[in-house]
Amino acid sequence: MEKSALQIARAAYEPKLPLGLQGAVKAVEGEPTQSVDNQEEIKKLFPNTYGMPLVEFVKGEPQNFEPMNVGIILSGGQAPGGHNVITGLFDTVKKLNPANRLYGFILGPGGLVDHNYMELTKELVDEYRNTGGFDMIGSGRTKLEKVEQFEKGLEIIRELNIKAIVIIGGDDSNTNACVLAEYYAAKNYGVQVIGCPKTIDGDLKNSQIETSFGFDTACKTYSELIGNIERDCNSARKYWHFIKVMGRSASHIALECALQTQPNICLISEEIEQKGMSLDDIVDYIAKAVATRAADGNNFGTVIIPEGVIEFIPAIKKLIAQLNDVLALPEVKDMGRSEQIDFAKSHLTDENLAVFNSLPTGVARQLALDRDPHGNVQVSLIETEKLLSTMVAQKLEKMKKAGKYIGKFATQHHFFGYEGRCAAPSNFDADYCYALGSSAAQLIAAGKTGYMAIVKNTTAPAAEWKAGGVPITMMMNMEKRNGEMKPVIRKALVELDGAPFKCFAAQRDRWARETAYVYPGPIQYWGPTEVCDQPTKTLALEQA
Repeated sequence: MEKSALQIARAAYEPKLPLGLQGAVKAVEGEPTQSVDNQEEIKKLFPNTYGMPLVEFVKGEPQNFEPMNVGIILSGGQAPGGHNVITGLFDTVKKLNPANRLYGFILGPGGLVDHNYMELTKELVDEYRNTGGFDMIGSGRTKLEKVEQFEKGLEIIRELNIKAIVIIGGDDSNTNACVLAEYYAAKNYGVQVIGCPKTIDGDLKNSQIETSFGFDTACKTYSELIGNIERDCNSARKYWHFIKVMGRSASHIALECALQTQPNICLISEEIEQKGMSLDDIVDYIAKAVATRAADGNNFGTVIIPEGVIEFIPAIKKLIAQLNDVLALPEVKDMGRSEQIDFAKSHLTDENLAVFNSLPTGVARQLALDRDPHGNVQVSLIETEKLLSTMVAQKLEKMKKAGKYIGKFATQHHFFGYEGRCAAPSNFDADYCYALGSSAAQLIAAGKTGYMAIVKNTTAPAAEWKAGGVPITMMMNMEKRNGEMKPVIRKALVELDGAPFKCFAAQRDRWARETAYVYPGPIQYWGPTEVCDQPTKTLALEQA
């Protein structure tokens, strides 16, 4: 393939490894674990993979390993660094025994079920070192949850003599990995399953996972773009820019980008829910900030909006919860779209119906129709940035008539989503992902299954990072999905009493009035450590 100068130079970058993964490795086991909630239910569902100990890798004595083959799957949305998980896994698998082989399943979990695979050779793997994207083997959103899928996957696992499957994905994909690990363990099939924490949204984190891979690079990519818009905004001084960023279930990306760029306004979904704000409250908050800046002669500004904000408005959240239950009913399956909406409306409570009818038609239709494979509203399709700017304009007109606003309000709209998912990984993500891949290989060598590879102490220099594994059941609780209670990995929301949010909240009133923009510029791959190897502000504040 044709390569850019950056790709050629990046291929030579050697990711830094924690000391515990350099040379011979020993797995040290900690205390037994339990799930974060619903312990009895989770234990009952996962009798073979529940309560296992935490694992940490330290320097060990050299030992000989029997040859083994490993399969790898990229699952769900792309995140920068996925290729480095594969290269870290490949290098470590070959270090354990040069006869070992790595197979990639094509286009996600569906590749395992459909027996669509390729062997990953050194020549191929070398092409993708330190590159963004998932294009080495592609990704997909097939859910592994049915016995037929597990058994069909086993056929190719047996044919290729595969000892373990590594699934790189977010919370839903790793939940599926845990279900698969439990099934194979219960059947004594001798097939191990290991997960890796991936999602740019940053909501796969807990006491053991400090950050999900891709978050660092995606936030730096979006912050560069937001900084560019802020500079343009401060140059022309005639537009309010409404910028929606990824983050359906949590506002980590919006918060990190705000800490990096200091916009005039950043909405945090979790705070909106906690304060019980309505859509009108949000519009009022933005309109007042616009009016205050206009009074100072500044008819321009920037607003960052997390894509899932609409789901956090309490009244709309209640509406969506009931819509999800109604739309999961079997009789809805064969209805046309208009029929579905009429059926849903006829089953809503008076309170929820009133909220539904108060929404703009397009937004109401979107909430009532399509769901993703996990039963979630596809909020990225709702143009929240345009909805809010339109409603702010209407509010300002009323304020103008009342003599409370004297400015001009012109808008530009942006949605940063795909722009950040396949960027060339930052040094942090390149190192972090390589270490995750290496940890996954060591978990397989240690005979573990139902574990997720982890790397901790990530604000220290990479040599001081601590690598290991956590039982996936430790992160689980029971939640309602598609109308049923299911075991899932608990999502991490922005903590309003956490250091990152407190840092933001302490400064936002000043940012709202002043033009305090920061222009981070592009990701730096070469140069001094303080420029190139810094973690996100979120991670630095959390670990401080």
